This record gives sequence, structure tokens and C-alpha cells, in this order.
Amino acid sequence: MTDLDDTIVAVASTSGGWRGVIRLSGPQLASILSPFVGEPFEGRRRGIYAVSIHLDEYHSALPADLYWMPAPHSYTGQHCAELHTTGSAPILESLVARLLRLGARAAGPGEFTLRAFLAGKKDLTQSEAVQAVVGATNQDDLINALQQLSGGISHPLQRVRDDLLNLLADIEAALDFSTEDIEFVPQRDILLRLASALAHLKNVQRQLSQRSLSGQRFRVALAGLPNAGKSTLFNALIGQSLALVSDVAGTTRDYLSHVLVRGDLSFELIDTAGIQATENTIEEQAQTLRENQYRQANLILWCVEFGQIPETRLEYHLEHRSWTVYTKADQSPQNVEGLMTTVENWERFLISAKTLLGVNELRDRLFAEAERYQRSSLAPSLSRCQHHIDKSIEHLQQAHRLAVFDDAPELLALEIRLALQELGEMVGAIYTNDLLDRIFTRFCIGK
Repeated sequence: MTDLDDTIVAVASTSGGWRGVIRLSGPQLASILSPFVGEPFEGRRRGIYAVSIHLDEYHSALPADLYWMPAPHSYTGQHCAELHTTGSAPILESLVARLLRLGARAAGPGEFTLRAFLAGKKDLTQSEAVQAVVGATNQDDLINALQQLSGGISHPLQRVRDDLLNLLADIEAALDFSTEDIEFVPQRDILLRLASALAHLKNVQRQLSQRSLSGQRFRVALAGLPNAGKSTLFNALIGQSLALVSDVAGTTRDYLSHVLVRGDLSFELIDTAGIQATENTIEEQAQTLRENQYRQANLILWCVEFGQIPETRLEYHLEHRSWTVYTKADQSPQNVEGLMTTVENWERFLISAKTLLGVNELRDRLFAEAERYQRSSLAPSLSRCQHHIDKSIEHLQQAHRLAVFDDAPELLALEIRLALQELGEMVGAIYTNDLLDRIFTRFCIGK
């Protein structure tokens, strides 16, 4: 557990953007900000303030917008602030360094959201959804994460927990007056309330299973100049001769797709027309189809004959996520050992569809990418929630059996209490430091 009396600071924006954001939170924030911006902030109302910051490293003042959010109405429940200014990395580093000298401490991974959780601003499932929103790789992922962030899992469970707590109180009250001829809660009422709780938890269980995998299929498009070996590679990867292969450039006019499946994983491979200047309506339509497939693809395999320079690749690399595939490697006298290297973060593969050199390795990598894409960013949270829901259902089913046969009420109360404990651990009403460490250390700095 971190010291909540510290004032923490971190860069909260991504690198390379034109706008930089520095986030702070802590009880001493006003006293740290006042000398930093040259004006008092203690007692200021919530709002946006235009400030000028003077740094020793720079001659002119740095203009910035200071978003001031005093406690308790803030993300963390403490005084919070965000400083919005230029996205220049050296300037942001200088700003953070100055704030550290004034008494702030560098925030750890997920420490802002951890404080929000400890202040009761968010439960544990909502806190996990914050990281899932940041890591979402597709629209379905983002929507599911936002739903969980808004309480899509915890809010329906609150009613179940309240009903079970009331039922447990009734049963334990009956235990206290077991010698009296008083019926606090009829057996039929117990069975109905347990059945209602089980129905709600079963519904949540189904929702968690549906969210565990993305609903969209990973799409891979083959791209490159005419006669670059795209269709041959397409046939080699799918293990069939679906695409027409010819030495004549421009043979592929339409696009061709095929779904590759391995267990629960799948991805769609798309062969497109080569990039070239259009001379007639048919070629224009082929290029339009190609561009549409590029826009819809999650990954582009940029095919280039081995030994040639991918002259137009840079343009497409900047617009799309892409790997370079050097085809026809069997025709080169050069040594092609070592199928994959990474240069400037560009994945490069040496392939020969004729000898199948590197084909299996490339296919394996594509399935690995498909798994990463299909696996929801909520997966760690969903797995944890699924475990607690499953255990809670088991305890309630056992409680229902005990109630049916009118067994000892002490055992019935124990099973309900254990089910409540599982739900409490799920939403964070019950937690350990080890659990919080496992969850929040997965976060990025500044969240």
C-alpha cells in the first residue's frame, strides 16, 4: 500500500502528441502548485486556470492550462490537478522534475486509480476497466470496457448482495431465537430468494463469458506492387490454390479472402490488387477495392521481392500497422538464415512460397497476433470476476440444497456468508494488499 499522504505526479499523456498532460493528486497539492505557478491555489474553486510557468532551463514563460479539482469531488477523492501544455518530452520532463523538487513524489503504476478505489470512488471491477479502456484494441473491446467502467458488472450485483445480506440477517436472527416459537423467514421465502440470487449471478456469468473474446475477427491484408508474390504467398499460407498466380503483373483485379482457423483462433487473410497507376475503369475499381481492404485491415503484410527496396512502403507504414515480407527469397543467392529481424520496430520476414521457407513461421506469428487481438483487454479482470462468480454460485447452490432438505440453519448461513465473501472480493469490498498489487501494477504510469 502506498502512502496516501504523499502528493503524486506523473505524465498522463502519450509520447509524441502535440499536447502534454501532467497529472497530480494529494492532500498537499495546493501548497506544491502555488510556487510552481506563482499564485496561491489553496481554497480555489474547481475550474480551469490559465497559468505561466517559469523554468530555469528556458528563458521565456511556458503557457499552460491548469485543471483544478479540489477534494472530495475529484477522481481520487483528494485534491487533483492536470497541467495541459506542449507535448515536448524535454519540457514535460523539466516540469515533472520541478514538481518533484517542490515536494511531489513520482506516481507508481495505477496509483491514481488505486487512490480512487481506496476513496470509494470506484469499485475494483471499475478500476480494472480503466486499464482495459487504455488497452482496448478494437471497438468491441472499448465498448465492453466502458460498460464495466460505468458499473455494468458491479451495479447489478449490488442488489444481489443487499438481498443476500438481508436474508443472512434473517437466518442469523432466527438462530439467536432458536428456542422461541418464532418463524423469522419461511422456508419457501428462503428458496425463492436464493433462486433469485442464483438467476442474477447466472446472467452475470453468461455476460462475462461473452465478453472474454472480441466479437471481431482479426483481418490481414496482403499489399505491394504488382507481381510481388502476394497471391503465391496467399495460397501458401492457406494451403490451397485459391488465388490465380501468373508472371503477368496485375493479374489480381478483385480481392480474395479466406479465413484460417486454429482451435478457437481465426483470422481473415485478404489478397488485394497490386498498387499501380490506373489506366481504365476496371483498374480504378480494383484500386478502390484495395484501399477499402487496407482501411478495414488490422495488419498489412507489405510484400516486396527479396533484394528490392520497398519504395512506397513508408507511406503505408505511417497510415497502417504493417510488416514487411520479402518474397521469392529462394531466387536470391544471399544467405537467408534467420527468418525474422526487427529494424526500427518494423517486422521483416524472409519468405519463399515455393520452398515454404518462413511460411509456417509467418502463419504462427499471424495466429499469435490474432490471439492478442481477440483476447479482450478486460481478460484479466473478467477471469478474476468469473472465478468469484463461479464460487459464489457454488455456495448458493449448496445453500439451496440445504434449504430444500431443511438442514441445519447454521450450515445454510455459512454458505450464504461464503457466497457474500466471494462477491465482496470481486468488487473490492474485501481485499488484500497482494490482490491490489497484482491488479494495479499492470497499469501504466499516470493512470
